[in-house]
This record gives sequence, structure tokens and C-alpha cells, in this order.
Amino acid sequence: MKATSEAFLKKAVPSLEAAEWPAAEGYMDFAASRAYYAMFYAAEALLLERGLEFSSHKAVIGAFGKEFAKSGELDQTLHTAFIQAQRLRHAGDYDVGLEVDDRHAKQTLADARRFIDAAQGKLFPK
Repeated sequence: MKATSEAFLKKAVPSLEAAEWPAAEGYMDFAASRAYYAMFYAAEALLLERGLEFSSHKAVIGAFGKEFAKSGELDQTLHTAFIQAQRLRHAGDYDVGLEVDDRHAKQTLADARRFIDAAQGKLFPK
């Protein structure tokens, strides 16, 4: 595994852990944002391992979909969850007066766990 890929995957795990505290305290905007970034870092690790690097979040999400979801290498629901998580992050970080609700934030946390597990399984096959 490339050092950069490994670094991004190592960043994904604490990002997800960092999402747990705000969720427990009721700060769902921040929990959803950190969960999204956990997914983003894991996607970056997967793509970098293939020599693919992008300069925007939209490009990373699209490339993940093309390389892993559409190809069937990973469950397509992970791509859908990644898109939804990005929407929630954007709403939570930038939209004034619009808060991420408890149900959506908790779903994003669960999706991020699945996403990281899938990335780890792909990068560290048993």
C-alpha cells in the first residue's frame, strides 16, 4: 500500500471517532460533517491506491462511484451514502437555519462505519 493511501485511511478512523462525541452531545451538524470526512478520507485512500488524485470533493465522489460502485467492486449503496453524507455536511456547515436531524446524522455515522470497513477490506484483503 502506498504511504499516502495509508495516511488517508489512518485519518478516516479518528475522523469517525471524532464524530461520535458531537452526536452524543446533540451536535448533529458537526457529527454528520466529521462522518462525511471519514468517508472522504477513506475514498481518497482507495483512489490514491489506483493512482487517482482529484482536487475537489465532487470529483472524489464521482470517481469513487465510477471506480468502485458502478464496477461492482464495492456495494453501490456506499456511493449513495457518500453523496448523502456530502449533502448533509454541506447543509450542516454552510446553511444557516437548517440543521441536520438526529436520524440523518446517526444514519451517516452508521454509513461511515460501513464505508471505512469496506475500504479497509479492499486495501487490506484477508
